[in-house]
Amino acid sequence: MTKKMFFLAIVLVNSIVVFSQEKAAPVFKVGAAKIDITPKPADFPPHITGVNDNLYVRAVVIDDGATQSALISTDPGVSEESWQKYTRQIEKELGIPVVNIFISSSHSHSALMMMPGNDPKMALFQSNLDKAVIDVVKQAKSKLQSARIAFGEGKAYLNVNRDAINPKTRLWYQGSNPDGPSDKTVGVIKFESLNGELIAVYYNYAMHPNTMFMSGVLSGDFPGMASKYIEEYYDDKPVALWSMGAAGDQNPISTRPMMDVGRFKTNAALASGKAKDEAEAIMMGSSMDVQVDPKILARQSQMISSLGQLLAEEILNVLDNTEKYESNIHISGDQKVITCPGRKRTNTGREGAAGTYVDGDPVNIRLSLLKIGDIALTGVDAEIYNVIGQQIKNQSTSAKTIVATTTNGMANSGYIPNDEAFGRYTFQVLSSRLKPGCAETSIVNGVLDLMEKVK
Repeated sequence: MTKKMFFLAIVLVNSIVVFSQEKAAPVFKVGAAKIDITPKPADFPPHITGVNDNLYVRAVVIDDGATQSALISTDPGVSEESWQKYTRQIEKELGIPVVNIFISSSHSHSALMMMPGNDPKMALFQSNLDKAVIDVVKQAKSKLQSARIAFGEGKAYLNVNRDAINPKTRLWYQGSNPDGPSDKTVGVIKFESLNGELIAVYYNYAMHPNTMFMSGVLSGDFPGMASKYIEEYYDDKPVALWSMGAAGDQNPISTRPMMDVGRFKTNAALASGKAKDEAEAIMMGSSMDVQVDPKILARQSQMISSLGQLLAEEILNVLDNTEKYESNIHISGDQKVITCPGRKRTNTGREGAAGTYVDGDPVNIRLSLLKIGDIALTGVDAEIYNVIGQQIKNQSTSAKTIVATTTNGMANSGYIPNDEAFGRYTFQVLSSRLKPGCAETSIVNGVLDLMEKVK
């Protein structure tokens, strides 16, 4: 063989190797969809009087060439039973592994959720939700296209710690505590087609969507308004999914409209004689069919529009300035359940005074991890305090970490305070079904263990 022929042979072999490697490289694909699940007026449950903004389920399906994952956001809450049903059905019908599925409820306090009872209109809503969750994943999967992904972070000064001392009574209450721990980070995952068109946005922020609480009207609250704003900005082509961060002790910076409605309905419940104390009156008031001053309801609606637009604008800023894309992505996920000692409260009172407790059943808490390339999406099926979320981020093995709460089921823990916070006599702490000294460390270490295992 001449030198020239030998050289050509080497070039040919190398070309075949390169071609084979390129052909074998995984193709990253993304598809997104949303479904409107707002009930018709004839199907409203008794305590619902109208619609402020529509309710949705949204989904992103991600394909790395070898496996798939699904990110799902629902305005209504998702019970533990429903989560089990949805994930098993998605795995069976669509082949997406349960550990690769993230279902995050928005935790909007004005979106419907099944409660004990046999109301046929609530049962109809639940049935429609069940169907929509599966259908939205099917639709998203049918729209898979070659894509790339990027991660970015911004800051929004819209939340505030809500474990506070009442300036009048000097007792613990749910109020504004600007000096308390509060993570202002907005986490954003950007999914874009190879020609630069936005397919989907997954965003995360630690703030309670409770502004429309007790309004009697349906609403996705500020996340619903933020998603609507983002989607409309891009001519309704992409889908914007929300997940709540570590917001167990985080309120919107202003809660006046919510508190005005709350006081009105709570007083009505107490005046009726059916509620024995404030805590019971608040729960009863949320389902009372009492006409509220329309001016107060208008202020509630205006507040969620303001919060939603400000949050959305920061997300748009992040999208504009996030340009480090990846398209050779590997997906992997895992979950684990930790168990902590439980307690059962024996006295009453919403806040201000110490609670008394006896031993209760152990509490199970589900932790989830989904790695999308070097992005770590972590999940907890409960409302954790902000300090716990900050610890997960600070100790994470990935600089690109999001903490999504009320995700993948619903623990029976109630709120999950960090250990130091158990000394505060707020509603969140008093109502927690956990004994102090376990959950904070177990959650942080459990998530870190999942990261080490998946790595």
